[in-house]
Amino acid sequence: MSYSQLDRPVQFLKGVGPKRADAFRSLGITTARDLLYHVPRRYDDASTVEPIGNLDVGMDVSAMGRVRSKGVIPTRRGLRIFQAVIEDDSGMITVAWPGQPWLDRKLREGDTLLVTGKVRFFHGRQLQPREFTIVARGGESVGGGGKIFVTYPASEDLAQWVLREVFDKNLDEMLKWASDDEYMSQEVLTKQSLPPLAQAFAWMHRPDSIYDAERGRRRLAFDELFFLQLVQAQARRRATELEPGIVHERTNELVRPLHEALPFALTDAQATALREIYADMQSDRRMNRLLQGDVGSGKTAVAIFAMVLAAEGGRQAALMAPTEILAEQHARTLGSLLGPLGLEVVLLTGSLSAADRRAVLGAIESGQSLIVVGTHALIQEGVTFAKLGLVVVDEQHRFGVKQRMALLERADIRPDVLVMSATPIPRSLAMALYGDLDLSILDEMPPGRTPVKTVLRSPDRRDAVYTFVRAQIEEGRQVYVVYPLVAESEKVDLLSATEEHARLAAEVFPEARVGLLHGQLPSEEKDTMMRAFLAGDVDVLVATTVIEVGIDVANASVMIVEHAERFGLSQLHQLRGRVGRGAAESHCILIAEPGEDALERLKVFTESTDGFEIARADLRIRGQGDLFGSQQHGKDPVLRFADLMADEDLLVDAQREARLMISADPDLERPEHQQVRDHLVARYHHRLAMYGVG
Repeated sequence: MSYSQLDRPVQFLKGVGPKRADAFRSLGITTARDLLYHVPRRYDDASTVEPIGNLDVGMDVSAMGRVRSKGVIPTRRGLRIFQAVIEDDSGMITVAWPGQPWLDRKLREGDTLLVTGKVRFFHGRQLQPREFTIVARGGESVGGGGKIFVTYPASEDLAQWVLREVFDKNLDEMLKWASDDEYMSQEVLTKQSLPPLAQAFAWMHRPDSIYDAERGRRRLAFDELFFLQLVQAQARRRATELEPGIVHERTNELVRPLHEALPFALTDAQATALREIYADMQSDRRMNRLLQGDVGSGKTAVAIFAMVLAAEGGRQAALMAPTEILAEQHARTLGSLLGPLGLEVVLLTGSLSAADRRAVLGAIESGQSLIVVGTHALIQEGVTFAKLGLVVVDEQHRFGVKQRMALLERADIRPDVLVMSATPIPRSLAMALYGDLDLSILDEMPPGRTPVKTVLRSPDRRDAVYTFVRAQIEEGRQVYVVYPLVAESEKVDLLSATEEHARLAAEVFPEARVGLLHGQLPSEEKDTMMRAFLAGDVDVLVATTVIEVGIDVANASVMIVEHAERFGLSQLHQLRGRVGRGAAESHCILIAEPGEDALERLKVFTESTDGFEIARADLRIRGQGDLFGSQQHGKDPVLRFADLMADEDLLVDAQREARLMISADPDLERPEHQQVRDHLVARYHHRLAMYGVG
């Protein structure tokens, strides 16, 4: 890997040195490159700043002025307030920071401040800033460029003015180094209407306008989406092209009878997904596809047809589920549909007796059983498939990438792979998370499903909710009650499953059978409780989100979620999907004391049953950070510059460019791709390791 000037330690930059380097390190900045990528978190346009003389009480404004005087003022209650009087050519105003006397050491008379906040009346006009920036130190400019002032992520050890000073002294030189480091071809930049890398950084750190700052951000957003897709394009090629795939031959000897035996017609979305899957399976390229659909959209039916196509050619198909009880449910469903076609379905789980395990392993190894359903037990030592042709992974988010790949090592010829997810996510997020997979989406629900009625109730309506639940139990229905915590916590004032289970059983529903299920129970106890609920031996199941993805209990008609404001919308949608599986009218009752933000989220949820619409709202309201989950590495977020809602066009283009590059130069060995390869290895080695490429 060639050395770049941007790799030099930050301590050797002008104005830093060893002592300040430690403070920079606390912000994750160890090299000049890190500093260049430490882009502003806010831009203030000085042309929108209100003259101080025009400020009136009640206005929410940005104002700028020079510190005329300052000091710390004690109050009778012992609170110390730092105050400064700032002035411009039009007048003066007092600016106050209650409880922040330490600012007396940070700000000097003569500094120019940009302050944002509401003007109130307190012994005259006073502004208490939500944000403030030192835009000039003692009359000297410390960066900002023209009329746009930049504010960087800072820390107590690394003040805003220090960051500005260091950028002011080093930016021109770092931009020259960035120009030498340009890795994107002029062809791609022209096609995407993007600026060169050095220009993008110049616009972000020293913009002449907010428009220029946004143009710079889009270049960096495209880059991180491109490199994310580059990693996934390499993983996709490794999964689909490096080894020959199986060409499954369709004879219709099993597929047609299955169609005829189905008690329902496939939806248009299911038919489309099935055409995509069959095209993959009948090509010499290995299938590596994600089947995404809402709860109840019919993913399992599509997967069964894929498994039957494999069986038509004498190949084995394996379906891996995250829990034993879900694996058993799949085995029952497959057995009822495929048994009449002469296909034996075997189930491999960790709780089988030694004799039953030997029998199942023998049937798998001999090829006697073409349809295999199991849990993690399928990827354990001693499991040998005779001729594995298709792997289906259910609830794929419960399995890591490496677990998914482990099953593929069980065969001499790499099988086709279909992974299923019942957690709807926006297409852009699916592309970002699963760019190594081709995508099929079931965005249509089968006809005849009765939507679950969803309502929001305040805690003072809880007794009325309990009265409704008693009526449901008397009619023979079953109920879930979900809490965010397993046990009481001193840190948060929330109801918990363990304590509420005892109260509900003894005081609220003494005549009912009340069970408890949470993630801290031993696996055997969890399994026993879920089986009891499935069998109808438990009326009310008090639980945590451990039941978010679970089995179908057709008799469960009510889902109550306590402290609903603590859950994400997609998580609430999964919980709601646990009811409405039978013929009875079903209900989802959210109990919450929402603030304004939570009210907006929960209102979206109560008004929609479309999982994809809810997921888009979740992404818009919560932001994308939480949704990447375990794909984050330490403090380094997957996406720092790209916004999946606003930049979907960039993502589509980035995926296309990445796949074209990997198709033309799989290992990035060409001289023109050397800097792309160097940047990929230097900045994205975590992701390369995660996908086992590089």
